[in-house]
Amino acid sequence: MTSPALAPPRYVVGVDFGTLSGRALVVRVDDGAELGSAVHEYAHAVVTDRLPGGGATLPPEWALQVPEDYRDVLRRAVPAAVAAAGIDPADVVGVATDFTACTVLPTTAEGTPLSELAQWADRPHAYTKLWRHHAAQGQADRINRLAEERAEAWLPRYGGLISSEWEFAKALQVLEEDPEVYRATERWVEAADWIVWQLCGRYVRNACTAGYKGIRQDGTYPSEDFCAALNPDFRTFVADKLDQPIGELGSRAGGLTAEAAAWTGLPEGIAVAVGNVDAHVTAPAAQATGPGQMVAIMGTSTCHVMSGEVLREVPGMCGVVDGGIVEGLYGYEAGQSGVGDIFGWFTRTGVPGEYATAAAESGESIHEHLTRLASGQAVGEHGLVALDWHSGNRSVLVDHELSGLVVGQTLATRPEDVYRALLEATAFGTRVILEAFRDSGVPVSELVIAGGLAKNPLLMQVYADVTRLPLSVIGSEQGPALGSAIHAAVAAGAHPDVAGAAEAMGRVRRGVSVPREAEAEAYDALYAEYLALHDHFGRGGNDVMKRLKALRRKAIEGRESTSPVTDSGPSSTLEVSAGGEAA
Repeated sequence: MTSPALAPPRYVVGVDFGTLSGRALVVRVDDGAELGSAVHEYAHAVVTDRLPGGGATLPPEWALQVPEDYRDVLRRAVPAAVAAAGIDPADVVGVATDFTACTVLPTTAEGTPLSELAQWADRPHAYTKLWRHHAAQGQADRINRLAEERAEAWLPRYGGLISSEWEFAKALQVLEEDPEVYRATERWVEAADWIVWQLCGRYVRNACTAGYKGIRQDGTYPSEDFCAALNPDFRTFVADKLDQPIGELGSRAGGLTAEAAAWTGLPEGIAVAVGNVDAHVTAPAAQATGPGQMVAIMGTSTCHVMSGEVLREVPGMCGVVDGGIVEGLYGYEAGQSGVGDIFGWFTRTGVPGEYATAAAESGESIHEHLTRLASGQAVGEHGLVALDWHSGNRSVLVDHELSGLVVGQTLATRPEDVYRALLEATAFGTRVILEAFRDSGVPVSELVIAGGLAKNPLLMQVYADVTRLPLSVIGSEQGPALGSAIHAAVAAGAHPDVAGAAEAMGRVRRGVSVPREAEAEAYDALYAEYLALHDHFGRGGNDVMKRLKALRRKAIEGRESTSPVTDSGPSSTLEVSAGGEAA
């Protein structure tokens, strides 16, 4: 008797668009096996100084990107990943993407970025605003004040504060600083949705970014009256530029177009999943879709996401959205604006050459070298405590005018002391977030770490000791891309829902780091000092950090108004990637 022919294996592709690069991952649908990957670095990285080609100079706190860099990921990383996997592209049944958020861009009605049109190419507001563009803090402050005055029902869903990183603040900044670009903007698009638009030719807003970054709650956005009170010309922002059909997570946005098939080498017509956020897709990849399982995706910044059975108002959270991570549960989000960025900044600017020489002689990176030196210290031995606000504070203060601080330095302080204090500061910042959730009735029972920083054993042990929680680690080095692949499998009909696909395709190592009682007690004392500084500068009315930033901006503006324009070099700043270059 002839045996029945086995069905050919099926594969999906997940594409993770990060801060500096895009990564494509080929995954087998049945068991989540990762077969091949490739990375493409953005040619323009993060534009912070001036527009590409020696264009307009940018003020402080700006962070822009170039949309063509995203298309290049599809052209380069996807075919390379498929080749590395050694599979027949015809066996790929779906593709899904995730993006940093809120990364947002102005486009025409057809989806063409304004920055790609000649008349707007030298206008900064025509470019993509990266998540870490913090120059709209003034607009965010006004949104928060007005919402509080009017007792807007949606405000508590965001912990009482709207971030300058989000859609409304950034759009209002465009209107008030370049009204011509604002009028030319026919669609105000999350990059997570724009890239899906490029793939399938259909613009669908994903439920995740619409809820967390677009202030969409219970099916509605802030009212026209509210928007008009911010600025009369902002009245119809939602209807004219923002509102669009909503796609649920894991659903099919459309089929791969012929053009996108030519870019990627994938079959035309295969499922393209609705877009998503890098942090939120990582939860299924880490098999952390149940209540109380918080995932901390640690890279340049950290995003904390968790599902819960109950709806609670958590002060300073980034949002709670029904079905924001998986269907049937409330998805909570919080975060820290700078983590790996801070460690990378210190190694670039705060370490003497002799340390770099010693690291090279030992065959270590500077991060590994500092980690080894710092690991030999007892808790508190360095005599320091730091605030992790070098890129502002996302949760729970939601204020990007705050800045970093190190207290306790003496002439005996060494680089490894400061390095360890900065590692600890980010752990303290996470503990503030955990306690805010606990005190609001949404307790965290497990902390699951994803991202490249999980490779640093000192950092992981510090987090376990500071938070007094067992730390699990995702079983993949490419959590967001794996999470996107899981959503691609659901969109293609290979699994019935995201939770089921996560069970089959996700992976996690439980209890990798556990808290130690003696060290945890010692950290309690240091945390008390951190919290005192946190509240003094963040809540106590001491606005020296904001005054210093204002003085800096004034000085820079004064210098630029009196100095001739010169070529200041590349328009991008190098950051620590989420893939783990830091720590």
